[in-house]
Amino acid sequence: MKQITVTSDAFENNGKIPVDYTGHGKDISPSFILSELSGDAKSVAVVMDDIDHPLFGIYNHWVIWNLPAVKVIPENIPYGKVLDHFGGASQGVAYGRHKYRGPKPPFNASHAYRFDVYVLDFRLDLSVTARKKDLLAAIDGHILQYGSITGNYK
Repeated sequence: MKQITVTSDAFENNGKIPVDYTGHGKDISPSFILSELSGDAKSVAVVMDDIDHPLFGIYNHWVIWNLPAVKVIPENIPYGKVLDHFGGASQGVAYGRHKYRGPKPPFNASHAYRFDVYVLDFRLDLSVTARKKDLLAAIDGHILQYGSITGNYK
């Protein structure tokens, strides 16, 4: 598996996530730019976790897979189990059930949120009732590239 650089127009790695991308704002997903995307890529999956949750440790906010293998994942991916206009991407079950659910940390504390991006050599046949653990099990052995970007929010 090779590394891929993931950036965003919304925030820098380890920078502050703007309020529009949080549960205190518009709660829209940020865009992601994938540098040097493999020509063998068939799809992309994204997992977003609160990695500083005081009660749960790592708390999953969003799972989406079968995104088209393109260099720019647009912002504001809408609610829905299957998104035909996004190449048939599917969103599973997380804190944001079948949608992006942005940062809204409890206890008004600063939390780090990591977006893991998996570039895959196939398209998944996975139920929309799938959770993060199901996605990770399904993509094992099919990851061409991996990268992440982390943002902070209070």
